[in-house]
Amino acid sequence: MLTYSMEDRGGLTLYEYLYRRIREDILSGALAVGEKLPSKRALAAHLGVSIITVEGAYQQLEAEGYVCARPRSGFFVVQVARSTARGTLLAQPTTEDVPRVDTWPEPEWKLDLKTNRVDAARFPLAAWARLTRQVLAEEGAAILSPLPNQGLLALRRAICADLRDYRGLHAAPEQIVVGAGAEYLYILLAQLLGRDAVLAVEDPGYQKIRQVYENSGVRCVPLPLDGEGMNPAALWTSGARAAHLSPAHQYPTGLVTPIRRRQELLHWAEEKDGVIIEDDYDSELRFTGRPIPPLQSIDGGGRVAYLNTFSQTIAPSMRMGFAVLPPRLLEQYRQKLGFYACTVPATEQFVLTRFLEQGYYERHLARMRTEYRSRRAAVLEAFRRSLFAGRVHIAEQGAGLHFLLRLDTNRSDQELDARARAMGVRLGFLSEYSQRRKAEFDHTLVVNYAGLERNHLPQAMALLAEIFAE
Repeated sequence: MLTYSMEDRGGLTLYEYLYRRIREDILSGALAVGEKLPSKRALAAHLGVSIITVEGAYQQLEAEGYVCARPRSGFFVVQVARSTARGTLLAQPTTEDVPRVDTWPEPEWKLDLKTNRVDAARFPLAAWARLTRQVLAEEGAAILSPLPNQGLLALRRAICADLRDYRGLHAAPEQIVVGAGAEYLYILLAQLLGRDAVLAVEDPGYQKIRQVYENSGVRCVPLPLDGEGMNPAALWTSGARAAHLSPAHQYPTGLVTPIRRRQELLHWAEEKDGVIIEDDYDSELRFTGRPIPPLQSIDGGGRVAYLNTFSQTIAPSMRMGFAVLPPRLLEQYRQKLGFYACTVPATEQFVLTRFLEQGYYERHLARMRTEYRSRRAAVLEAFRRSLFAGRVHIAEQGAGLHFLLRLDTNRSDQELDARARAMGVRLGFLSEYSQRRKAEFDHTLVVNYAGLERNHLPQAMALLAEIFAE
């Protein structure tokens, strides 16, 4: 009888651990070709697990070709190439041991002002769990059936209602395309633009935007920003027929594009028969005045594609975003990309629909604004009272989860970064977000403050005082 210690499985599920152990024995020769595996019932009783666990392991082994099933006889080991070292297959890291790919390898930071993160503790997990149980109990076969390629209709209707009520943007559910986060939507738009497209991007700007587009075959032209956003004169002479920008709150500068400049950008799109991709990534987190209306809300020519996600307002792990396509792009999407399946799991779409419809999202945003308004004020006050207060200049627009801090210093950004890393502090610099070398970007930090707890501010200011010391 096969005997394994099921307590040694680490972070693996029971069936996966059992499958790996049997697979290892087959590859090492411990289980011979033609040998019959124990019956599912007998092995389950011997190991103290359920029959379903054994059945799952056997089915996986059969699917991968390690065993074959014979009618009314059981499962038998088949001929495969042997492994030279016993135990190597099992020596795989559990999920807790695997480093995060985006930061691998990365030290444990005492203070991280570069990573943009939301406070997960503020999310109403109990409500989300309750809605999930309701969906699983009430939706039945619907969550197992194929969804429309643009996403669940009820979710698209809920998104339209939210955009209308809180962003002043009127769209039809047919215009909404739901996708697995902003990066996936960038890829879709790149395919709509075509490989010969030239796309203007903001400089300084979020580097991943350019990376995704360029990896999709689109040529990106970084254009400078002035005090009102993307420079129209540079846009006219760039050769671009499309532009990707964030007029409500640009990252990382925090600039807000005023109405006059917005009208100039729309005029460019009309004259060039072009497209503007409006990335409205954190418009919900505005702490002073009314939310800035989206550019698409004043677009009479159908030139603006609007993008947003739930990464900033719920969590980055919520890989769900949406695009609002103007009619001309919507028709292109259906003709060229309509064969794609929706990339967001059905259960998450059903749950988010209820989360929006039943007011949980609205209340969550209200709490988020209150919390981050207070946290932002505490962080700014800590900088103003710090030992280096006379050497820093803060630029912020009362919105979003970051601000700019310019430091008066003779040290280069590289020197400051090296000093910070030596002390376990991670800093982000404005110069990292630009394709151009400009002296005005030097010594300017992009401070992502959302992860700064109030009770940690004294230690944070002490660390920064030592780093900034001349």
